[in-house]
Amino acid sequence: MDKTRRNLIVAGSAAAGAASLGAAVPFVWSMWPSERAKAAGAPVEADISRLAPGELAVVEWRGKPVWLMRRTKEMLDAVRKVDDKVTDPKSEVMLQPEYAKNEYRSIKPEYLVLIGICTHLGCSPQPKPAEAKAEMGADWQGGFLCPCHGSKFDLAGRVYKGAPAPVNLEVPPHMYLSDGSIRIGEDKKEG
Repeated sequence: MDKTRRNLIVAGSAAAGAASLGAAVPFVWSMWPSERAKAAGAPVEADISRLAPGELAVVEWRGKPVWLMRRTKEMLDAVRKVDDKVTDPKSEVMLQPEYAKNEYRSIKPEYLVLIGICTHLGCSPQPKPAEAKAEMGADWQGGFLCPCHGSKFDLAGRVYKGAPAPVNLEVPPHMYLSDGSIRIGEDKKEG
């Protein structure tokens, strides 16, 4: 084979390789998540220091409403009163991190952290205070009512027996950064 022909083959092969690489780079780059996609799944921080007792705040994480409620002593007492009325009083179905598998479904009993989406068909339940007994029934202790199909949840997000929702509301992974700050979407320190 003469030298010119060999140089043409080598040059052609190099050009084809470079073109293939040039075509592959945008394709591979498109597989990386965008900054918007990364942010959609990123943890969010919330200031809970200004939550008054009995108050509910809503933040968004991964496009979902997350409820942050500061429960009063009366609200905590109400959780214990309805154990026999809810389908999963001990939260055996794992819709919460292990550290929230307790009677209040929380790290700190005073604070409730829930994803505010009904486990039946995805509607957003509405808070109903204990004073709503006329609407909810004489034994109502307070909690949440799903307006779509009537699922009722107590002040720990546990579903009442006979409701269309099959399981309790979900507790997202979370951790306290300080007494007045919480991070949702992450439950351990990095490093």
